[in-house]
Parts: sequence; C-alpha cells; structure tokens
Amino acid sequence: MTPHTFAETAVKPALTPSRRADLMLYESSMLEPLQKVMIPEPDQLVALDPDHPGFRDPIYRARRNAIAKLALEHREGTPPPLVAYTEEEHAVWRSVWDHLAPLHAARAVREWRAAADRVDLDRTRVPQLVEVNDLTRHPGIEMLPVAGLISADGFLTALGRGVFRSTQYMRHHSMPLYTPEPDVIHELVGHATSFLAPEIVHLSRSFGEVALRADLDTMLQIERLYWYTLEFGVALEDGEVKAYGAGLLSSYGELGDLGRRASLLPFDLEVMAQTPYDPTDYQKYLFVAPSFAKMIRQVEDWLAAAGRRLRARGL
Repeated sequence: MTPHTFAETAVKPALTPSRRADLMLYESSMLEPLQKVMIPEPDQLVALDPDHPGFRDPIYRARRNAIAKLALEHREGTPPPLVAYTEEEHAVWRSVWDHLAPLHAARAVREWRAAADRVDLDRTRVPQLVEVNDLTRHPGIEMLPVAGLISADGFLTALGRGVFRSTQYMRHHSMPLYTPEPDVIHELVGHATSFLAPEIVHLSRSFGEVALRADLDTMLQIERLYWYTLEFGVALEDGEVKAYGAGLLSSYGELGDLGRRASLLPFDLEVMAQTPYDPTDYQKYLFVAPSFAKMIRQVEDWLAAAGRRLRARGL
C-alpha cells in the first residue's frame, strides 16, 4: 500500500495530478487503470518514479532488480524463492511492527486479531513466503511471488486457484513508515496475517472463483468490491469503526487516522461496485459494514448471485 495507495506515514509527500498519472505501482492487488506507467530503463527490471525514496539510491535499485529477477524465474509448482534479507531490511520490518502493533490492538476487528495471533509472524526478521505458506497451508491460500504490476484479472483469477500473488521487496530504509507501492510488509502484515481467518480465506477464494468466469464489466465490479472490503474494509464493532482491510492494517498513516480522514459511508455493495478508487493517495471513502460477519455474508451473497448470472449467460 501502499496498496494499496497504501501510504505508510501520517505526513505523506504531496501528490500532484501529474504525479498520480505517472506513478508506477508494482501491485499485488488491483488498480483502477492509470493513464500512464513508468517504463523501466533498458538495464532495469523495476521502474521507479523520480519521487520514489529509493530512486537515487543505486544499491536499492539493484536490490529491487535482483528480487524481481527471483520472481520472474520462479515457476508454479515449486516453493517461492528465498530472499536473503539484509539487516537493514530486518530493521525496517521491526520498526513498522513497533508502530503498527499498538494500532492493531486498538483498531483492528477481533477476527483479524485472532487470526494474526494464530499466524504469529516473527516480528524481529522478515519471514520468507515459504515459511508463511507452511503456517497457513491448510486454509488453502499459497503465496507466490510477483515481480511487478499485475492486472486485476491476473490477481483475482489466481485467488480462484488458491494463489496469492505477493511482492517480496522491502520499502526504502530512509522512510520506513512510507511506501508508494505495496511491498513485503503490506503483503505479510496486511494479508498473510489474515490467512488463518477461515472467513477471509473463503471470501478471497470466492472473489477469485467468480473472476475466473467474469466478463469485463463484472470484473471491474469485483475489483472495486475487493478494494473496498479486503483491502480497505471497515466494520462496526461494539459501536466503534474497526479495520479488517489489508491496506489499512499495513498503513501506519491510514490506520492511525481511521475515521478522521476518509468519509465514512453506508455499506452498500451496489454503490461500492460502481465507485472508482484512487490507489495513489489516502482513500477518500470507507464503507462501514454493520459488522465483520455481516460483511462476509453480504459479499458472499453478492458474489454467488454474480456467479449465477454469469453461468446463465454461458460464461
């Protein structure tokens, strides 16, 4: 986030309209179509925007290229590649956990907190995807690497096969609480922590299974519903607005400002499915479900109905 975008700082660098159009997000989640993307230089696998904290750091850029190469060389059916994270990267991981853990305790829904406790990620070093897969194998989600931008249908249809496409690179060490793109912190802290919540795993698979047969219009609706639920979802719990979306749960800035920066809107799936989002800035809208359980039930029902309509059309 990032993710998401998933901005990770309470004081976020300004984003001009041209910045939003030019920002290249290497996203394991879906993005509304952007007008323009950054094109990598001939000797680079990863394109970074000039405003990226690591743009002028040749060591960081080489690191990003090396990790992207691991993902590009990976083949499904084999374990995810191991990344030899540096002490500097482990330090960033620890710093983010130190800042997010108190916010999780206060502002995450209880179902997510319970799942995160069961997954029990190491907070002192960056876990490998293969380790996370060992922890969460039984629910049926396997994390596999992605090197760069992935389309909505590519991400969602992979979920339908039980595959979660995950980045493995770390944000730049100079700004540990900010990333202009989803990184391994977003993937693990935001998403993998929920993989022992059976409701979230089942809902993720349901999104993917409908996506496998979706036409373009339905795919766009599914994409937006995923964004406003499993990425940036909030629900009422004991009268308070709590987060369950991975983009919020991995974002120090947005989780810290929960309920103050974004407009809180009623949970209306038809409105959500027609509401575009901006992945390059703090979210303007959050749709508040009456409870986490009701969110799960209503979204599952919507997806089931969408699947029936697609099958009736022979899709």
